[in-house]
Amino acid sequence: MKKQFMVCIRNRGYEASLEIRKIYEILVDKEAQKYNQIRVIDESGEDYLYPVEYFASIRLPSSTKEKLQLLTV
Repeated sequence: MKKQFMVCIRNRGYEASLEIRKIYEILVDKEAQKYNQIRVIDESGEDYLYPVEYFASIRLPSSTKEKLQLLTV
């Protein structure tokens, strides 16, 4: 499965866990989506649920996507 990425656009209440303008890896979680939440690997290196409105989709060049796909936590 290919990794998915989004950019953080808001972090109110989660300042220690999320940095605005930073790109985060997103994990697919169908159950979380039902509740308008998104599963994100945050600053702790673990995955947690956050409000979906705290993130925005981004388009990355193919070369950047390939490089991010190779990164591991």
